Amino acid sequence: MTATLPTATDPHPQSNGAAHAQSLPVRRRPGGLGVRPPAPARPLVRFRSSRPDLLLCGVLLLAIVLVQGWNITNFPTLSDDEGTYLAQAWAVQQGDGLAHYTYWYDHPPLGWIQIAGLTYLPSLFVPDAMTVAPMRFSMLAVSAVSAVLIYVLARRLWLPRWAAGLAMGLFGLSPLSVVLQREIFLDNLAVMWMLLAFCCAASPSRHLWHLFASGLAAATAVLTKETMLVVLPALLVTMWRHSHRDTRKFAVTGAITACTLIGLSYPLFALLNSELLPGAGHVSLIDGISYQMSRPGSGFILTPGTGSNGVFTSWLYYDTVLPLGGLAGAVLLLVTHRWSVTARALAGPALAAVILGLVAMRPSGYLPAMYVIQALPFLALVLAGGAASITHAVLRRGRKPGEGRTLVIGRWALIGVLAASAAVYVVPRWYDGNRTALTVDANAPYRQAAAWLGREVPDPARTRVLVDDALWLDAVHHGFEPGLGAIWFYKADLDPAVTQTLPRGWRDIDYVVSSPTVRRDAVDLPNVKAALEHSTPVAVFGTGEDRIEIRRTDRESGS
Repeated sequence: MTATLPTATDPHPQSNGAAHAQSLPVRRRPGGLGVRPPAPARPLVRFRSSRPDLLLCGVLLLAIVLVQGWNITNFPTLSDDEGTYLAQAWAVQQGDGLAHYTYWYDHPPLGWIQIAGLTYLPSLFVPDAMTVAPMRFSMLAVSAVSAVLIYVLARRLWLPRWAAGLAMGLFGLSPLSVVLQREIFLDNLAVMWMLLAFCCAASPSRHLWHLFASGLAAATAVLTKETMLVVLPALLVTMWRHSHRDTRKFAVTGAITACTLIGLSYPLFALLNSELLPGAGHVSLIDGISYQMSRPGSGFILTPGTGSNGVFTSWLYYDTVLPLGGLAGAVLLLVTHRWSVTARALAGPALAAVILGLVAMRPSGYLPAMYVIQALPFLALVLAGGAASITHAVLRRGRKPGEGRTLVIGRWALIGVLAASAAVYVVPRWYDGNRTALTVDANAPYRQAAAWLGREVPDPARTRVLVDDALWLDAVHHGFEPGLGAIWFYKADLDPAVTQTLPRGWRDIDYVVSSPTVRRDAVDLPNVKAALEHSTPVAVFGTGEDRIEIRRTDRESGS
């Protein structure tokens, strides 16, 4: 990380200041005596040896970890995606394969393999803690690393120290970040790896291995969450702009090769397992990709009433600054990159934000709520870069030698007014969003339902219960048989390995834990729907649409 901007005479600063000084022309006095060349730029200041950077980054990191960690088990509501990834990580830990059911190439497995590593020690010492709510704490480590990488990347992209701190704060303290980065999502892990790729690509030392490392980190990000593939063009722009002109083609080619070879390990894995192509009696990578590509679209993001618009509205409920301000700033930076040093330095992150925005606007695409996680770091960098550009323009641009004290004070006063106006707009809105995340308990019904299963079911080992994946591990820890006793409700209709153990359909099921997810998706699942229709509530936790009902099936009734 460099703490200085490149000088006008050095658009491509070298890591070796002495070598740079030798390359400068020597001016001659009329008498023929050589004049000492201009002093070279200050040596690169490494992040690890810069006390002000370490202090600022450390203070912000502490604030981010405290805010994101407070009330983390209670808000937001446990999601089925979190349960799925954690259950798959549990299967990896147990040595039972890549998933708790048949792995069908819905996502590359590297993401939950990493989750398995993050949660291994806690689950080893407290096995019953291997459930969604307590294991959210593992995401704090991921958030902490990503926040530090944001700061380092901002400094490597020539942003001043205060702007790097602003980017870190925007990324880690936005209500969107506080809510979504708490959850056990593959997107959070993928963002961490992609930020590492950008940091390596923007390394001021510009060693060849940095770009190779960037390619490896990018491949890891894509294998963690495949949608990060769309960010690779923006990473390539950053590589090209920050690599040394003499070795640029070779280094970038090496990075692309490293990324491609690592990425090909996934289809190679499928090929070696005879699961690359569709066929009878087995899953396949092609089938998994076909399913993901053929998922029904959620509509245009700006059309009221569509699923995408509902997701977009939920983002804006928590924060309007990053999604709207960041995207507008990214477009502006790309338009003005020819005339602004900051815009040129931030071309990569700005392009990443724009690409992710365009993908979200596809009318035929499917837009999940966690998608915005991938854009948050780039939106934060763009906003911080815009603030740095405005500050530089007001304080430096057009300033004349000997400018009066009154004008200087006026410039600083204008900056103060702009900063105060931004704070007045942002702080109250962020306070409301973060207050919800820090105080609301949305998961009491889940805790109560899990406790009931462990307390009231007399013989869990011989009982079959349909649950969503948010409660699957709770049921397993309470003694239900993994997979066939505690049954993830989708599998009762969609997995032949499970349906063949239910010859009588819903009559072979004892209980259904009816959560909002189960009630919503049961419409398309005949066994689950029938089990709900032929069952009676024996316990209800919570109220309204968020309630959780434990229903006992009437196995002798119905036709």
